[in-house]
Amino acid sequence: MAQLICKKEGNIIIYLSVAKYRFIAILLLVAGVLIGYFDVLHILSPNSLMALPFKLGLDLKGGVHLVYRADISNIEPSETKDAMEGLRDVIERRINLFGVAEPLVQIEEKGLLRKAENREYRLIVELPGVTDVEQAIKMIGETPFLEFKLEKNTGTSTEPAFVSTGLTGRFLKKAILGFNQTTLEPEVLLEFNKEGAELFAKITRENVGRRLAIFLDGAPISTPVIREEIPDGRAQITGRFTAKEAKTLVQRLNSGALPVPISLISQQTIGPTLGEKVLYKGIQAGLYGILLVALFLILWYRLPGLVSVVALAIYTVLVLALFKIIPVTLTAAGIAGFILSVGMAVDANILIFERMKEERRQGKSLSAAISEGFSRAWPSIRDSNISSLISAAILYWMATSMVKGFALTLGIGVLVSMFSAISVSRTFLMALGIKGESKFANFLMGSGIS
Repeated sequence: MAQLICKKEGNIIIYLSVAKYRFIAILLLVAGVLIGYFDVLHILSPNSLMALPFKLGLDLKGGVHLVYRADISNIEPSETKDAMEGLRDVIERRINLFGVAEPLVQIEEKGLLRKAENREYRLIVELPGVTDVEQAIKMIGETPFLEFKLEKNTGTSTEPAFVSTGLTGRFLKKAILGFNQTTLEPEVLLEFNKEGAELFAKITRENVGRRLAIFLDGAPISTPVIREEIPDGRAQITGRFTAKEAKTLVQRLNSGALPVPISLISQQTIGPTLGEKVLYKGIQAGLYGILLVALFLILWYRLPGLVSVVALAIYTVLVLALFKIIPVTLTAAGIAGFILSVGMAVDANILIFERMKEERRQGKSLSAAISEGFSRAWPSIRDSNISSLISAAILYWMATSMVKGFALTLGIGVLVSMFSAISVSRTFLMALGIKGESKFANFLMGSGIS
């Protein structure tokens, strides 16, 4: 006859059979095995449709890490975020033309507590598999910064001066190679988006007779005179182009004219050999740490410790599967965050076991001690995990890209550990159905040297 366990929730008494707990425990074990198989499938059967490799960061895979500072001095604070998003999109398109696998382009905002106009914006570019820094810099740097400037007579110099109009490459919709019907010379046709067309029409309407210079990367490439208003947002770049030069210019403009100028402030190259070494050392440290913790739990907490080790194994394979599915870009810092979350999962189990010991000292039965131990330990586990999640969220929001990996893996690990410690460990302990008060039962459910 199946044993009945009484569980109080408010004024409701629920009777759950040990058989039901055992059924759930078997399902959890089967799910853990299947998830674990999914975690290593990319190694056992790399050609399988379900094989999904882990996404490794630059420090583990090798490649080039570049940091650019964006010059937003000529952009309105309200338009800065849109301009930076456009910059990121442009750089991503530019990199994709070169076939770089899984590039990472991120915006980093410095000084979030400052006023918008005083903040500093950076662009983080990571190119896995690329080990030639000069090639990477050229890949990014060839993307032009297109700007239209009006001639302004200063009255003190014969040299023409040009002032910004606010019309830049971020308003550019596309560029097309064409040929003048009269001279047959190549020319570049520009088409602006709706906002750019309105701005271009305003500029040409108010400045007929003045020169509107077209600057590419800070250098004038054409200085045409505005003859009349151009209301449809279509312009021409003419000059002494060869067909090859005009075609190259069109390709560069279509690959993305930069919405804001950028300057390289940091570069780093990580070789694939070093990356593999870091990955190996990280995995090795994690395995050693988990094995030592498992040994401690079994020796000190005996049967509950063994149960917690099984729950810890399910926790580990579940977190690794989430890293694959999301996907999370694993870095050395990310592995450290995951290992730290493993420690927090163990800490939750220890809190539960110590609460169980207190209940046993008060003379309660094993089943009642297990139930009360989990209930009394939950507030402490909840509060400590919430504080960790808040810290991880702040790190992810405000820190650099390297630290974000740590914050993300830590946050995911903490969330899963709450499920593992409370639900999985409890299910396994209840499934054991130990109710006897014999010395052997007390020894199995005891801890330490007592």
